[in-house]
Amino acid sequence: MTASPLERLKRHRQEHLWQFADQLSPQRQAALAAQIAAVDFEQLSKLLAGQDKSVDWQSLAERAEPPPAVRLGQSHPEFSPEQARAAGEQALRAGHVGMLLVAGGQGTRLGFDLPKGMFPIGPVSGRSLFQMHCDRLAALSQKYGAPIPLYLMTSPATDTETREYFARENRCGLPEEQLRFFCQGQMPAVDAIGGKVLLADKDQLALSPDGHGGIVWALAQSGSLEDAANRGVRWLYYAQVDNPLAELCDPTLIGYHLLSSSQVTTQVVKKRFATEKVGNVVAVDGQVQIIEYSDLPDAVAEKQTPAGDLLLWAGNIAIHVFNLDFLKQVAHQADGLPFHRATKKVPYVDASGHLVSPEQPNAIKFERFVFDLLPLAQRSLVVEGDAARVFAPVKNADGAAVDTPSLAKAALLALHRRWLQAAGVRIDDGVRVEIHPRWALDELEVRQKISGDLHITTDTLLM
Repeated sequence: MTASPLERLKRHRQEHLWQFADQLSPQRQAALAAQIAAVDFEQLSKLLAGQDKSVDWQSLAERAEPPPAVRLGQSHPEFSPEQARAAGEQALRAGHVGMLLVAGGQGTRLGFDLPKGMFPIGPVSGRSLFQMHCDRLAALSQKYGAPIPLYLMTSPATDTETREYFARENRCGLPEEQLRFFCQGQMPAVDAIGGKVLLADKDQLALSPDGHGGIVWALAQSGSLEDAANRGVRWLYYAQVDNPLAELCDPTLIGYHLLSSSQVTTQVVKKRFATEKVGNVVAVDGQVQIIEYSDLPDAVAEKQTPAGDLLLWAGNIAIHVFNLDFLKQVAHQADGLPFHRATKKVPYVDASGHLVSPEQPNAIKFERFVFDLLPLAQRSLVVEGDAARVFAPVKNADGAAVDTPSLAKAALLALHRRWLQAAGVRIDDGVRVEIHPRWALDELEVRQKISGDLHITTDTLLM
């Protein structure tokens, strides 16, 4: 016989979550019961007791060294970039590559009250982040003659609006069978002192997304891992929606992954400055892993080589290639990825039923990070990318110093201008030219498209 919500809560000393139940309508009471049933209280108890995997970041940071990596301008010791590209193209033609796009964030920091993927970023076209990524996947699928299924992770806050957007926009041009949505999980916020789960309302737990590391569990629970396997997918390419320069399913990066027999491959860029707010890809005791900027002491971040360069130079840009079999293996390990704790200000309903908005951090939130897959891999690879070509995240509203829409648009325009000028195209100063991936995916394809003298004098979208 199934235990009642109150009986289950009593076993875990969380019965306060049911204290307003008699004030709720049957529908609201059922909704609260469903939220309670979805919480893994055994797991939460272990987290609160400190029995989960804990990480001594200070110790790791002190032992951190630069990771072994394929640097720009250098070749892998065993194969060339051309060989890597050929191997990646072969995998794409065989239909063995799928795409993971993380799109659970809202555009709050952008002053945009919708899912971030809907933000218009095309400098000439006004295309959204979602549309730009889907256009590239469609162009790649056409070029290599094989569909690239898109597994798009939403969050509870963005799921409905994202699905409605894709329905309204005809799935951004992707065939219905090529697009699959799945929603990341949630974790309850707990009082930092007493360990009690907080109520956001009398019928609602204080829940927050479980981090991008929750993608592994969500892929498995949604049936997406099984779906990928059934399609013949063997490798999943991972990126986040807020980077319009991300070269989704880049054949060269895929080829490096395949030829090196890597389980997890990570693309990085050279950090702009020592304390830049990006994850630091490092090697600790011979194991490649990522230390968040918040966990890396400034004194360690600022270490230099004898030549005066940053010792820990590799910045994480959230672009990875994963073996599908590796993700399936991790998904079946209950504690495969560690939880990270963050102390935050979380509004809550107190014992008298009043909403409290704390002035100081009062609660612990639990998140998993996808880059914690790196230490679990028996074999991993780090590949440096050119930041001007692969990284222009859209995180902050215009006016901020970094990662703004204006800077991302400028990076896109500069990249496309370089491609065209390398092909001999003349472009007037101040003229904006945007290249649609259906017209050309890269500089090589631009060269193949250009015949004769071309002079662009007005803002243009080439498609």
